Amino acid sequence: MRTWIEGWPVYRQLTGPDKLGRGTASRSDRTESLRARTQDADRVTQSICPFCAVGCGQRVFTRGGRVVQVEGDPDSPISRGRLCPKGSSTLSLVTAPERVTTVRYRRPHGTEWEDLDLDTALDMIVDRVLTTRRRTWQETDDEGRHLRRTTGIASLGGATLDNEENYLMKKLYTALGAVQIENQARI
Repeated sequence: MRTWIEGWPVYRQLTGPDKLGRGTASRSDRTESLRARTQDADRVTQSICPFCAVGCGQRVFTRGGRVVQVEGDPDSPISRGRLCPKGSSTLSLVTAPERVTTVRYRRPHGTEWEDLDLDTALDMIVDRVLTTRRRTWQETDDEGRHLRRTTGIASLGGATLDNEENYLMKKLYTALGAVQIENQARI
């Protein structure tokens, strides 16, 4: 244990080998006792930043099934361990107590939100997609040429989707017969 004068960084800087105060002279007893949040992690999972389509690599550290830290992945050829300010906030995105983790639904002309179970919400989406497709389907044009399309369904992908997700969205909407398939990144 240091005396009060030895605990003073300026004293250690002036009397010790660290004359510029960039090493041991600047470390306090508290600093020496600190441990990294990642040191006690049970598991490290490689992931991709969810904020844009660049695809920066992330390492997600978990302890007891809970996310404790998110850092840039130095093995990523895209970001080489670096994250932008948005990517650096991924931990708060995942662990924020205000984060909505249920399906929220507001009925037409309603004023209140209600929680739905996932199966009910997916059934509602499927019903609406199939009804719209059936109602707006165009088999042929006025001259009898085959169209096999719907103009009642469109897709606008966001820049947070990666290439694989965009590929799957394109395949889905093309299979549904939609012709208006666009992405925010191209607009």
